[in-house]
Amino acid sequence: MAALPLYLLLTSIFLLSLFPTRFAEVLCHADESSALMEFKRSFKTNRTDWRCIHPKVHSWSQDGSGDCCSWDGVECDEVTGQVIALNLSSSCLSGIMSPNTTLFRLVHLESLNLAFNGFNFSSIPYGFSNLSRLKHLNLSHSDFFGEIPHDISQLYELISLDLSCNESVPLHLPNMSDFVHNLTGLKELDLSDVNLSSRLPSILANFSSLTWLGLSSCGLNGDFPLPNLEVLHVDGNSNLSVFFPKSHWGSPLKSLDLSRTNISGEIPTLIGNLSLLNELIAYNCYFSGSLPSSLGNLSHLTYLDLSDNNLQGQIPVSFANLTQLSLLYLNSNNLSDTLEWVVNLTKLIGLDLSGYLSKLVHLELPHNKIGGIIPRWMWNKCRESLNFIDLSNNLLTGFENNQTDLPLPKLRYLDISSNLLKTTLPIPPPLVEQYDISDNVLSGEVSTSICEARYLLMLDLSTNTLNGAIPPCLGSTGPLEFLNLARNKFDGIIPRVYPNGCALRMIDLRGNQLRGIVPRSLANCGMLEYLNLGDNQINDTFPFWLLELASLKVIALQSNMFHGPIEDSLSQPNFTSLQIMDLSNNGFNGELPSKLLKSCHAMKVIVNQNQLAYLSIYPLVNASLARFVRRMTYAMTLMNKGMKMEYAKIPDVLVWIDLSNNKFEGFIPELIGDLKPLRMLNLSNNCLNGTIPPSLANLTILESLDLSWNNLVGEIPQQLAGLTFLSDFDVSHNRLSGPIPRGTQFDTFGSNSFVENDGLCGNPLPNKCTNGDNVPPPPSSFKVDNEEDCLFDLDWRIVLGGAGGGFLVGIVLENFIIDKKSRWFLHYSKKMAEGWKR
Repeated sequence: MAALPLYLLLTSIFLLSLFPTRFAEVLCHADESSALMEFKRSFKTNRTDWRCIHPKVHSWSQDGSGDCCSWDGVECDEVTGQVIALNLSSSCLSGIMSPNTTLFRLVHLESLNLAFNGFNFSSIPYGFSNLSRLKHLNLSHSDFFGEIPHDISQLYELISLDLSCNESVPLHLPNMSDFVHNLTGLKELDLSDVNLSSRLPSILANFSSLTWLGLSSCGLNGDFPLPNLEVLHVDGNSNLSVFFPKSHWGSPLKSLDLSRTNISGEIPTLIGNLSLLNELIAYNCYFSGSLPSSLGNLSHLTYLDLSDNNLQGQIPVSFANLTQLSLLYLNSNNLSDTLEWVVNLTKLIGLDLSGYLSKLVHLELPHNKIGGIIPRWMWNKCRESLNFIDLSNNLLTGFENNQTDLPLPKLRYLDISSNLLKTTLPIPPPLVEQYDISDNVLSGEVSTSICEARYLLMLDLSTNTLNGAIPPCLGSTGPLEFLNLARNKFDGIIPRVYPNGCALRMIDLRGNQLRGIVPRSLANCGMLEYLNLGDNQINDTFPFWLLELASLKVIALQSNMFHGPIEDSLSQPNFTSLQIMDLSNNGFNGELPSKLLKSCHAMKVIVNQNQLAYLSIYPLVNASLARFVRRMTYAMTLMNKGMKMEYAKIPDVLVWIDLSNNKFEGFIPELIGDLKPLRMLNLSNNCLNGTIPPSLANLTILESLDLSWNNLVGEIPQQLAGLTFLSDFDVSHNRLSGPIPRGTQFDTFGSNSFVENDGLCGNPLPNKCTNGDNVPPPPSSFKVDNEEDCLFDLDWRIVLGGAGGGFLVGIVLENFIIDKKSRWFLHYSKKMAEGWKR
């Protein structure tokens, strides 16, 4: 018997010697090699496409010679040499897919992946039924357009099918039920962003092999029975209701995404039976009621997102059992609790419990009310994992044992803004990129150790009671883009060191007690878009060197001690991007800065804006923070009719000039009429003389015009009656004469808009115009004899105290008045309200 194995071994060696290199010698077939080369030649390579990773076809022989089985992305059968798999995903292909593509000659293909290429909105070609052996087909995110060809439904052996696409380049499937009817062997199906616009076919519930189903943003409607799946993503179907049959509460579901659907009511207690679930994502739905304690049974859960709902009450103690959680988002609900339950969550990477109490409008919206102190163990037990934390807009009062050093070496995002923290400033950990602790009750000085956070991109310490000098290093912290220190008690001078290549795009220092001058080194911040130094004690001339900053959109120097002329100091102004300029309440004199206004090219072109947007920047942070990163919006205090209006966000269509309460003199330049996007112009409380230029009638979307408290003469141009958006108008306290224009808007202005002009007549003034000698003659000339004639020297604060009236262009924090004639504001307010739910 012992000889038998030896015999078999010798026989095997003999047979192998007859075919020593059989498998190594098998080459691909010439016709398939030719088909591949023709396919390659029909496309170009676009390395600039964001989807491009590696142009695999570059490794293919230029003349088609050689073994195609060795080409990148090509796989052949080891026995027959026939091409059985082609993976060209993210291969930088660019061009139109031919209806007669040579791919259909690869009839032995079992797997085809063309995902993440650029097929330039061509149709998916008809002919896939030729590839009858296909088991895996992926054409996702490759810019195919139009209707999905029905012959794909004849690929009876398909195991996985991915036709998901971009929302901006949608595919269309008119009858999903007919399409999937024969694909009973499917295990994975992804039609995300394909336009289905129909009810989900009930036949899917009978697909016993289906384990992965992606139908995000497909326009589905009606009810959805939960099939026997491991992965179910139906997010983004706003008309889709979801119900969970009791027969499926023990299903093998591992990932469930119901976000942005029409699901409502309480979260079912039976959800705790989904014992294998590791992802539960249901943000921006209509859940209400309390969080069921059964969620604590989901011991495998690593990702839980129930944000943007209306969940109420306390967080169940059972959440302490979710020890595998790495991502937890419960923000934008109506939860009230402390942070004690987080004690066992030692693997947390991201935590968001923020309230997101809106700063936009004064509405009663639900928001979280997490209170008490931030426990010390939160830093200790999660110190090696926590990457981002958002606890903003809650009722937190401080840190345990007043610990303000945060030992979190991996933390990159920290937002504890809009709480009740009453402590000194916690210094951010060294890797933090975004740090927001604004709107608290922080006090004391800012330590220079804050600059040890070398990766800071965004620092917001605004609206606290911090004092002392601003650390000089904040002007030279390498990548810093967004610096907001507004509304504190900082004193001393503005840091003077802004190095070449300064990355700052936003600087907000308003509402402090800063003195001195504006540092000239700010000219090194070539990317600066927003500079707000208002409401300080800066004593300087106009910083004309700022004109080098071609990206500057907002400059606010109001309520300081700036002085001197502006026009004389300008050589070649370059405010090409400027759209908001507030120089009010200073001591500027001389002529109005015509050269500066002439250079404001962004103020000369009206931009059609159909979607609500705000002036903001988007910090370029680490990709892992994408879930947390928000645009940093610009804020301002703007004056109108003597009232301060606080804007937490500035609409990006707003063009605003306020030069009021200075000592400007001379004529109003005609060229102001070229600034057609202007919505607000305030030249009041100056020493201007001459007439009102008729060119102001070119400002067709102007909503507020204030020329009061000057020395203007002549008539109000009749052309101004054509300004149909004008809701606030004031020429009081001048030396105007003649009839007040009649028209849609002028007929609505009260007498306060025209008082103290002895020569004016007509409604709404009691002095009526006649054709005879009773019309008061206009003064033939006017001359300022001395400094006392300048109306600036009157106490404008007392005079304007009763002016009142509201003019809103943006959204304000405090109570406000909406002028029913301000069509622009109403239009955008409506759009903003519709966009509350994300």
